Amino acid sequence: MPSFDIVSEVDKTEVKNAVDQTNKEVGTRFDFKGSDARVEQAELDLTVFADNEFQLDQVQDILNGKLSKRGVDIRCMDVSEKIEKVSGNKVKRSSTVKVGIEADLAKKIVKLLKESKMKIQASIQGDAVRVSGAKRDDLQAAIALVKKSISDFPLQYQNFRD
Repeated sequence: MPSFDIVSEVDKTEVKNAVDQTNKEVGTRFDFKGSDARVEQAELDLTVFADNEFQLDQVQDILNGKLSKRGVDIRCMDVSEKIEKVSGNKVKRSSTVKVGIEADLAKKIVKLLKESKMKIQASIQGDAVRVSGAKRDDLQAAIALVKKSISDFPLQYQNFRD
C-alpha cells in the first residue's frame, strides 16, 4: 500500500551557518561598530542582542536574509514580540525554530484529507502525518491538496513508498 509522510524539518547545520554568517556581517558593518549586537544559538533557540530596538530589528533582518539564502524557510521561525531589556539600554529578543508539525496543524491536515472524499487514510504519528492509499495518483492528489490549502507553515513530503 503506497504511503508518504508529511513533516516539517529544518537543517540544523544551515541554521548554525546562518547564525555564524550573521554575526560575521554584524561584526564588520560600520553601523554596528562598537555595539554589542550579536545572535546567540542554543540548539534551535536563537537570541538576538543589540544596543537598541532599531539595531535589534536590523540584526533580525540580516538573520532572516541569511536563513533564506541557506534554504531555511522563515515561516518556521517563531519570533517573540516581546523585547526584553538586559542591562542599561541593551535589549534582546528570543526566537525559536519550529520543527515538527504541531498537534492542531496535524489535526487540521487529517480533517482536510478526510473531508476531501479521496480514498486515502491519514494518521498522526508523533510530529508527522502519515498518508496511505491504494493508488499512487490519490497520494499525489493529496499532496497537491495539502500544498494548496496549508501555506502558512513549511511542510515537506517524505518517504514516498509504492
